[in-house]
Amino acid sequence: MKKTYLSLIAVLIAFSVQAQNEFIYGDALPDAPELAKRGPHKVGVKTLEFVHKNQVDIINSKDGVDAFYDRDLKVEVWYPADVADENPVILYDEVMGTANDEKRPLIPFQFKGRASRNAKLKSSSSKYPLIVVSHGYVGSRFLMTYLTENLASKGYIVAAIDHKESTFRDANAFHSTLLNRAQDIHFVVNEMAKLPFTSKVMDSENIGIIGYSMGGYGSLNVAGAGYSAGLAKFFGSMTGGSKAIDVLTTGNEKYEAAFDSRIKAVVAFAPWGMARGIWDAEGLKGLKIPTFFVAGSQDDVSGYEKGIKAIYEGATNVERYMLTYDNARHNVAPNPPPAESLEEGLPFDEYYRYAEPSWDERRINNINQHFVTAFMDTKLKQKDHAKYLDLKPNSNDSTWEGFKDRSSTGLELLHAGAGE
Repeated sequence: MKKTYLSLIAVLIAFSVQAQNEFIYGDALPDAPELAKRGPHKVGVKTLEFVHKNQVDIINSKDGVDAFYDRDLKVEVWYPADVADENPVILYDEVMGTANDEKRPLIPFQFKGRASRNAKLKSSSSKYPLIVVSHGYVGSRFLMTYLTENLASKGYIVAAIDHKESTFRDANAFHSTLLNRAQDIHFVVNEMAKLPFTSKVMDSENIGIIGYSMGGYGSLNVAGAGYSAGLAKFFGSMTGGSKAIDVLTTGNEKYEAAFDSRIKAVVAFAPWGMARGIWDAEGLKGLKIPTFFVAGSQDDVSGYEKGIKAIYEGATNVERYMLTYDNARHNVAPNPPPAESLEEGLPFDEYYRYAEPSWDERRINNINQHFVTAFMDTKLKQKDHAKYLDLKPNSNDSTWEGFKDRSSTGLELLHAGAGE
């Protein structure tokens, strides 16, 4: 009997290990909420390269005199595709570590996704809205493939940016990220809207932006939340007097003129900056685009009460939501930790590029898929997902709509309309 019991345990362990090995980022766990599962489309993916000419080269600007360069940006695009393979699997090439940091050497690794490289774009009588994704500092265009693939399978064209001088591979001085995030997003939106590749099937009048951390910082600026005079002063002090960031501040005529009315929805994961004076009350009132915030209640990078929640509360001129993961810190957006980060000799910080101390990252991914789908479908496709968004704030009070019985614990969802 004992031998049989031990054999059964061994089989269960082997099955568990096999199941873990076969799990691909973004796959729905048994307790995934309803909208987390993939949509009806197979997914294609391709790499594009854009060049934003004659931009301020803030790293090489000196004594208040701006240098200029052509800013090259690599963009990964996921889209509904004509694919014969019923279960396509792709390998993405990624690295851990940080360029120019001896304590965090670059370490290459690969991970699987469910997409087909350079597959044919699927024709459609109804056009696919565009979503542009901006990663954190440091990060990459592959940081949220669980979400980019998922949205493409539901009829979106999703373009994730490698922000030059802000990726694992080419990280450089932080003031480049401060200056270029919003401008990179604006540029990629415009370039994607002009592509012959997508011109017949992309709905470039209904565009969404997703940003994480510094990507959230840039996304909110694109959405109308101008940066504060305090940021402009700080930026000048760290760059020898450059005023390049002034065109992104509240009240600047060029900033006001750059607002893009084609953008209809923003998802801001753990947006950085509020706790450091990046916005003031007037800047937050300028937020013009409905926004879905996602935060951890213990975020020790962007801050919670004085950071993300303060942005939510201050953006009183627009409809907004805020989903909070109780006890989570900053990593409420990325893919799960790569297995390689657990190998002996790798810095623990590399594991915590991705992992959350109180949550299974795969569970967070599924919940994000659910709510981002509900929000983007509502704003970009005019679908009625009110039942998934109009919820009692505390998920512990009763099981939220779309969640399996007893599974919606540890969450809060706030909602406020324009003027509230």
